[in-house]
Amino acid sequence: MRLRTGPDRLRGWEQRTELPLLVASLLYLACYAIRVLAGAAPLWADSALVLLVLIWAVFAADYGIRLVLSGQGARFARTHWLDTVVLVLPLLRPLRIVNTYEALQRRRAQPRLSLHGRVMAYAGLTSVLLTLATSLAVYQQEHGAPGATIRTFGDSVWWACSAITTVGYGDVTPVTPVGRLFAVFLMACGLALLGAVTGSFSSWLIQVFGREDDRGAPEGRRPPEGR
Repeated sequence: MRLRTGPDRLRGWEQRTELPLLVASLLYLACYAIRVLAGAAPLWADSALVLLVLIWAVFAADYGIRLVLSGQGARFARTHWLDTVVLVLPLLRPLRIVNTYEALQRRRAQPRLSLHGRVMAYAGLTSVLLTLATSLAVYQQEHGAPGATIRTFGDSVWWACSAITTVGYGDVTPVTPVGRLFAVFLMACGLALLGAVTGSFSSWLIQVFGREDDRGAPEGRRPPEGR
């Protein structure tokens, strides 16, 4: 019987746990939202906090198991930097939905979406998750701060939407150091996502127009296939 290597064991573990961990990450985001928005309902807030700690413990256990199965030791943190980041900042855990999609597609012969479709779908979903998570985090920091302009969750969502789209109206802005740190992070992510979507869409248009030109060109004037 062939002895399974470290990467084989790691891949098998990730395929079995990716979908349950995605559900857990969405539950974590929901519990965090309850914790932030509960207001004068301490029972809900305390219950959400307990669930947050338990779910984070599941994330930490998964990280430790994958660290052992990989056999990479300390190098695992560098080769799996996204996993390390979301362990420290578990609010970003839903962003691993890209990894979940790839793990599910490995069980099929081919992906259901084209490369351009996947890029735009990933970017759109990531934008929604980032906007929601950052809105919650900034609202938690800002709504009670002296001189704050973000006083309601609606203000925070409005600010996050303008920040991730790089519009930045400036009518509401973070005033706390942590809130401004989240703002820098969100603006950087917005630029990266906008560039990814724009580049993918432009590439798709070029391919479409190229195919139309090939179909419309006379037989003798069509470019060679290798060019």
